[in-house]
Formats: sequence, C-alpha cells, structure tokens
Amino acid sequence: MSRLVRVEGLQKSFGRVQALKDVTFDVKTGEVVGFIGPNGAGKSTTIRVLLGIIKRDGGEAEIFGKDVWKDSFQIHKRISYVPGEVALWGNLTGGEIIDLFMKLHGAGDEKKRDYLIERFELEPGKKAKGYSKGNRQKVGLIAALSVDSDLYIFDEPTSGLDPLMEQVFQEEVGKIKEMGKSVLLSSHILSEVEKLADKVVIIRQGEIVEAGTLDELRHLTRSTVILETEKDVAGMLDIKGVHDFVLKDDQAVFSADHEYLNDILIEATKLGVKRFEANAPTLEDLFMRHYKG
Repeated sequence: MSRLVRVEGLQKSFGRVQALKDVTFDVKTGEVVGFIGPNGAGKSTTIRVLLGIIKRDGGEAEIFGKDVWKDSFQIHKRISYVPGEVALWGNLTGGEIIDLFMKLHGAGDEKKRDYLIERFELEPGKKAKGYSKGNRQKVGLIAALSVDSDLYIFDEPTSGLDPLMEQVFQEEVGKIKEMGKSVLLSSHILSEVEKLADKVVIIRQGEIVEAGTLDELRHLTRSTVILETEKDVAGMLDIKGVHDFVLKDDQAVFSADHEYLNDILIEATKLGVKRFEANAPTLEDLFMRHYKG
C-alpha cells in the first residue's frame, strides 16, 4: 500500500513549550489509523499541521506526496475534515451549511447527503444557533461524509454524540474503508478506535510512544489469566512469566508474559486444570500502560 500521509520528525513549539518533539507515523491507502492520547498530548496540533493551519518548526509532513504547508490548497481538494468543535453560521440552517460545505469542496453527493441526514437524525431546516453540540457535530460529519475524498481526518468527531449516533458514525467509517479510502481518527473513545483502526499511534507529551497494529502492540503487554486447578493453584506463584498473582476463591488471577504462556499452561496441567482463561490486553490496557501515573 502506498503512503498517503507521511510524517517524519515533526516538531512544533509555542513559545517555550514544545508541543511536538519528534512525531513520526504514516497512513497508507485504505488504512484506518487511530491517533490516541489525552488532552495536551499533541494530537490536535499534529492534525493542524497536516491541514496547513499552523506551520511546523521542523521535520517533514506530506499528504499525497505534497508538502502540507506549501501545497495545502491542492491537498484540501482531496480530503474531508471534522474537528471536535464544529463552528457553524448561526443564522443558516443545518441543511444550508451542509450544502455550502459540499459546494466548497466540489465533490458532493446529494443522495448520500439525504441518506446521512436521515441516518444521523438531523433536523436540516433548523437554524444552527439552535443546535446542541451533538447536532453541530452531526452537520460536520454529514458534510464530510457526503463528499468523495481520498483521506478523511477526524479529530474527536463523536464528541457530544449519544451512543446510538456513535454507532452510526462507526458504521459509516466502515463503509468508506471498504471503498478503499484512508482515515486518520483521533479519538478519546478507545473502544471506537479498537473497532475501526487497522493501526494505532499513541502519542504522549508530544512524542510517539507506540505505533503498530493492535496485534503487534498486544505482544508488548501481558495477558490476564484466570486459572483454577484440582491441586493447590498457589503452586503457580513462582512460575517464570507469572506476575501480580492473586488468589481468590480457589482461583488464581495473574498477568502473564506472552513468551511464557505455553510454559505456564504446561505447569498448570500438572496441577489438573479445571479452568484456564487467557485474555489479550485491550487497547485501554495498552493506553494506560503509558499514561498511568
């Protein structure tokens, strides 16, 4: 797959504060990349650099092989963007704003617009100044998804949406992914990223701390094991690869290094296994590994 987005050694400072220190990642054709980190980690700053809104201090940033600052006008013709706070013209209706955004982009699909208005349950005839935050987000999402773009950039797109509308968003992103489109999704909803992303990029204090597919990253953390045996399960306490061992109601719960799972199971069979359950770490586990404390 070719690279649509290439970011290498990206740096950005605001006065004495270095917001981005050495950010490097890419987004390939047909790939959904989850870009995660807490507030202040550098997600939105990175996205603003990619959109040509702010100028980087160092490093390289390209979309479609073009420089994001010098060629931003050409790049914008092929992308759709939704921020976490959608600002609208208060005296225009939601429908008028969607049509305006589609006209400005130049590649809108009216049938898809109408379909999305129905799916997101938006009242298009209502003036924007009367919209809640969630409805403002719907206007941005409908406008972005109604145009045919090669790259969709979402920065906390479901902020303010209820769980049902979050599900609609996830389904629609799944559809554009099936069409071979690329998505850069910044979100604080880890379950959303886990469902949609092919690859995850974790940013902390302006630096990328992990990047890869979920399967690749899961090898970096331990599985949680629940074990019940016929003989005294406490015999597993000192087995290599076993950590954080807790005994409760004749069951042992512990974390296990992936490379020792087979050895742990062999040792467990010597005690007569009644239950052995190993759960791979979730995206939340991976995230908290870098942020707890």
